[in-house]
Amino acid sequence: MSASTSEVIEFIDDLLGDYALPDFAPNGLQVPGPDKVQRVATGVSAHGPLIDAAAEAKADLLLVHHGLFWKGQPLEITPIQRRRLAPLFEYRIALAAYHLPLDAHPAHGNNALLANALRVEQQSPFGSFEGGHLGVQGVFPGGISAAELSDRVRSATGGREPLVISPDPGAPIGSIGIVSGAASDYMLEAIDLGLDAFLTGEPSERAFGIALDGPITYVAAGHHATETFGVKRLGELLAQRFGIEHIALDIDNPI
Repeated sequence: MSASTSEVIEFIDDLLGDYALPDFAPNGLQVPGPDKVQRVATGVSAHGPLIDAAAEAKADLLLVHHGLFWKGQPLEITPIQRRRLAPLFEYRIALAAYHLPLDAHPAHGNNALLANALRVEQQSPFGSFEGGHLGVQGVFPGGISAAELSDRVRSATGGREPLVISPDPGAPIGSIGIVSGAASDYMLEAIDLGLDAFLTGEPSERAFGIALDGPITYVAAGHHATETFGVKRLGELLAQRFGIEHIALDIDNPI
């Protein structure tokens, strides 16, 4: 089966809603391709190896979380951008990207899906940003240990070993705040709210001292690893809605 590219993009835009928060990159279709989509590939970041994998899979649309264009980067087509664009044009692959909308969505976002995988209950918004929220917070009824939290994170992220800094590893963790990606500074908000733990993707050097002096259990599970959830969910929803084929691509990234 197939669907028009415009219909697919419109479906995703409607699904993620009218996102009013400012972003660091454009959301939606970034590179046009064929008029019809029979096969959609999904992955986290639009770098060369992922685009090559999409071409090898004969995808008509590549759907990513981190797209090609970011504020503060050169406006001209650099050699790096040419390397990424060339196979998209050669193999006629459309590319669409959704950044903060795919972090913040309460049902299909990276943070909500990660919280579900960790079995976080009573989820509510967390991670204040420009009048809205990027992440989620919630509870572990009865509390869990830092070791159990580490095990759950490892399982949710496909076996990746998380970095866990806990000033008191034996203390029960009853609540947690989650903001995926590079968001270590939201640990301060978690401390202000009295949460027992904070989870993000990329660690920062200053997070070590904050965790020790907070005190709070800090978990860094990998930028890439914490942001695989939303884009894969979008691919699954497109397959259900339009009957098109979905291929989830994962180019290993240690960061």
